[in-house]
Amino acid sequence: MQTSSMPILLIYGPTASGKSALGVDLARHFDGEIINTDSMQVYQGLPVITAQPNVDEKNGIPHHLYGHMDIDQSGSVARWRDEALATIKDVKKRGKMPILVGGTGLYFEALTRGLADVPPVGDKAVAQAATVLENGGMEALRTEVARIDPAAAARIQGGDQQRLLRALSVYFQTGTALSDFHKNTHPALPAGSWCAMSLKPPRDILYERITHRFTEMLQIGALDEAHFAAQRAVSQTRPAMKALGLNALVCHIKGQIGLEDATQSAVRDTRRYAKRQYTWGAGRFSHWPVIQGETSAQRFEEALRIVENSNGAWGASEEQA
Repeated sequence: MQTSSMPILLIYGPTASGKSALGVDLARHFDGEIINTDSMQVYQGLPVITAQPNVDEKNGIPHHLYGHMDIDQSGSVARWRDEALATIKDVKKRGKMPILVGGTGLYFEALTRGLADVPPVGDKAVAQAATVLENGGMEALRTEVARIDPAAAARIQGGDQQRLLRALSVYFQTGTALSDFHKNTHPALPAGSWCAMSLKPPRDILYERITHRFTEMLQIGALDEAHFAAQRAVSQTRPAMKALGLNALVCHIKGQIGLEDATQSAVRDTRRYAKRQYTWGAGRFSHWPVIQGETSAQRFEEALRIVENSNGAWGASEEQA
């Protein structure tokens, strides 16, 4: 593939779907580099719990934007977008193919549909939103968001605490609903410059992988990472503390639950999250080509066909979706 015609590859999929391995396979084939598109994998100190690729899994392929933020920091879609765009530019400058891999749909949308220009939210507004959650729980939080921003409440799925808090804190800061800021956005990536694909393995197989993977995580350091997070005493409102399985393991370390219960809780929460990712992909990325192969080889062959047949058409059609 000519460098001048090289697209930016976007690979979305639920957790444990095999997208990281697929990204590496494609990077080896197309001489590319991987850019993280997962909101939890940006944090340091939690590489096992957040399933960041290890040295062997990277297979010599450069990986960017993994583990570069402290767990006491609060990442944002805007920050990630700016970092991703700078990284894409750098990768392309060196004649390599940028391959964005992850399961955070909002990050992909920030590139392909645009991001609202929301003013910075101060600590006072964040604390005000957190107080609603602390005093009334998730029900009160969702009720308040529905009152001030019905469109956001309808858009935010299930118990997505972080996004509900974000919607409420933006309103407390600006007096304007977050949805109103979203009405005028522009894609960060030019139409026709990228090629997208969405992984959708059979759910029963995915759920088995999730269970097996968490068992492996316990064997290779997940408990040590939970100890690290507990010792840091980071506020529960920080995004990193929402990493799947982390809260359950911290509760186990504190003697509140047994390891078996912590494992069951982590696996259950991860499966629920994967289900939400399926729903997001089906709704927001319904026009993206789907990869359903059960093996790495099958997924790789499907991905190659998508790239060969795209010719930039998927990026061009996104603005119309």
